[in-house]
Parts: sequence; structure tokens; C-alpha cells
Amino acid sequence: MSALSFHSHRGGIHLPALRLWLDGTESQKGADRVFVSHAHSDHIAAHREVILSAPTSRFLEVRLRGQRKEHVLAFGEPAEFETAGLRWRITLRPAGHILGSAMAFIEAEGESLLYTGDFKLRSGLAAESCVPGHADVLIMETTFGRPQYRFPPAAEVLSDVVRFCHDTLDSGGTPVLLAYSLGKSQELLRGLAGAGLPILLQEAAHKFTRIYRQFGLTFPEYALLEGQPLAGHVVIASPLANRVSTLRQPGPVRTAVVTGWALDSSCRYRSGTDAAFPLSDHADFPELIEFVKRVAPGRIFTLHGFAAEFAWTLRDLGFEAQALGGPEQLTLPLGSSLFP
Repeated sequence: MSALSFHSHRGGIHLPALRLWLDGTESQKGADRVFVSHAHSDHIAAHREVILSAPTSRFLEVRLRGQRKEHVLAFGEPAEFETAGLRWRITLRPAGHILGSAMAFIEAEGESLLYTGDFKLRSGLAAESCVPGHADVLIMETTFGRPQYRFPPAAEVLSDVVRFCHDTLDSGGTPVLLAYSLGKSQELLRGLAGAGLPILLQEAAHKFTRIYRQFGLTFPEYALLEGQPLAGHVVIASPLANRVSTLRQPGPVRTAVVTGWALDSSCRYRSGTDAAFPLSDHADFPELIEFVKRVAPGRIFTLHGFAAEFAWTLRDLGFEAQALGGPEQLTLPLGSSLFP
């Protein structure tokens, strides 16, 4: 069996020979190490020993209390480890998802594997640019793995957001933009630069933006939302804020959700908002195809979102592809073909 053989378990990937997890979401307190691609809550847990980028380490300080052993790696600089006499190497490549988001390029016994975590190829305003590269095996996220998911240019979306904010303010209302506190809020905040809008950030987004600034990113002027009157301001808040009493103040409030799922016509109604804008930190369908072509792997495993449908698409294009997340413990020996 290959040193890079793995199995999928509840969304995480485990390489037994390396005693390594990729985005394990169940706390690992034993000898296994865990690669953490980024600090969104669905990719982290309280592990004993982790491999991650410097920004992800800082974000984890906010999101996860407690001590852990950290291997903080710079992008593009290989780090070597040894597990039961087996030497292997891992290199972090920028994923383009949020600041510090990383793909793991793993090499052992002459084979290579690239695990993407969440990623996008499009250049963003608040994340490093994605750097694909060849690997023998590719494990990739496929959140938007259907052909209808094709994002418009971010500049057009941000122009629409600015127009929504100005129109709401001009009519005496308060525009509230609902976006995830880590990643999307900072992308949105930078996208509002030059629009002349007075901006308030909810507490979580404010904390993470401070860390972004420590890594050299600049932002337009903003203030912390601390219970002051909202009138005359643009508010950037968590999607859960739609149910928070601080937003129920005198005067009209117009809400807009900022998400890739805004491409679905039902998004505005499902989110209970007045508008929906398709700004995403994930790859859309054409980017997923382009990414596979750039990596040019021998075998592909799809994970999350429309994994099964995208695997079918790849097989139609001539790639050897299979979706993960079927059987709970699916062992995949990389040394043999999965298809007759």
C-alpha cells in the first residue's frame, strides 16, 4: 500500500502511514498531526499538534482556546517529518480562499498528493493568490461543482453593493451587509474603499480585521459596532445578525446577504434579506475545471458540495475521478487503479 494511501472520515482526510490528518474536524489529542488549511469553523478542532500558516495560527488564537504544538510554515518552503521511520515532506501553497488559507502538497516515497482545502483561482482583495502545481493525486473541494455556478466579476458585484448602500442611505435607511466575519467581511470591507461610506463592523469581524492589518493589509476607515445608533452607517455583520436585537433600531433597515449562493434565485428568500450579492471566496465551476487542468493529476478525489456530480464531469473529460464521503471509512490505496 502507498505511503500516501488515505481514507475519508466525516469530511476529514487521514493518511495512516504518515499519521497525518488533513482538516480533521474531530479533536486529535494523540500522536497524529493535523494540517489546518484555514481557520473557518468547519475546518478546525482542538488538536494537540497542527501544521498551518502564520495567519491561520493567529486566527486560531481567537477561535480556539488552549495550548497546542504548532508547526507554522511559510508558503513554498518544504518541511520534513518522520513517522515510524518513514520520511515525508509537506509544502504549503496559497489557496486564495482567505488570508493564510493553504493547500497541502505532500511528498513521500516518490509520490505526491495535493489537498486543496477551500480555494479559488480568482484574485481577491484580502487573500494571497492561489498557486496550483502538478501532483500525482489531487483531493479537491467542489462546493460549486455544478455548471450553473459561474460568478460575475467581483468588481461588478462590489459596484452593485456600493449602489445598494448609497441608495439605502439616501432614502434614510441603514444598509446591513451580512457576511462571514473571517474572510468575506475583510474582502467586502476592502471592496468598499473609495466609496465614501461610514462603516461599522460587528465585534468578530473587527477582531479578525485587526489581525489582517497586522499582516500588512490596509482598509478604509471603519469603527466597531458597540450599540451606537446605526443611522447613517453601513453595517457589516454576521449572517446570524439578522436575528439580533442590535439591528432592530428605529428607522428602516435594509439587509443584503453576501455569498456565492446568491446565484440561486431563492437565496434572498431563504436568507430573509432584501438583496443578495454573489461574492464568493470559493472557486466556481469553470475555475474547478481550470484548476484540475493546471494540476494535471493522475487521480482526483472530490470533496464537499457537489462532489459526485463534479466527479462525473471530470470522468466525462477523461480524468480518473471519484467522489469522497460515501462509505464512512473508505480506504483508497493510491498504488492501484480505482476503475476497471
